[in-house]
Amino acid sequence: MKKLLIICILFPFALTGQNTVNADQWIPFNSFFGEWTGQGGGESGIGTYERSYQIILNGKFIEVRNKSTYPPSASNAKGEVHEDLGYISYDRALKKLRLRQFHIEGFVNEYFLDSISPDQKLMVFVTESIENIPSGWKAKETYRILSENELEETFELAEPGKEYAGYSKVLLKRVK
Repeated sequence: MKKLLIICILFPFALTGQNTVNADQWIPFNSFFGEWTGQGGGESGIGTYERSYQIILNGKFIEVRNKSTYPPSASNAKGEVHEDLGYISYDRALKKLRLRQFHIEGFVNEYFLDSISPDQKLMVFVTESIENIPSGWKAKETYRILSENELEETFELAEPGKEYAGYSKVLLKRVK
């Protein structure tokens, strides 16, 4: 009976704690929220991009949806459609922002925010791990806010024991 009473007393506080949102943690991402389209290119050719950023699940996560379409070309006869779904969260234990991406090809990239410029217009995420790829590979996502309505993303990969090399670069423009 004592345990039940304690649970009844503490349960409302537990719920309140779960619903508390630290809005400040998302301030660096204020420029990201909304829908974006753009063009870019790299290893897969020149393509078009659709991207969205939104706060979900009571403010605990930012959801990132991406679709990149590369039409057939001389170097990529079939063309390609790439999709990934990402979630940005704050890891309270590590006191780090994290980005987890789930790719249509089966890769799962787990990043942490490695650096952010003082003006919060340049953010660099580096991988802690990449699932479903040989051991030792690394990836880096760099976001540069060019203006209220322009965002540049650079994606780089590093083979085991090698330096990062550019894989793709895209310029996104806000749609809404």
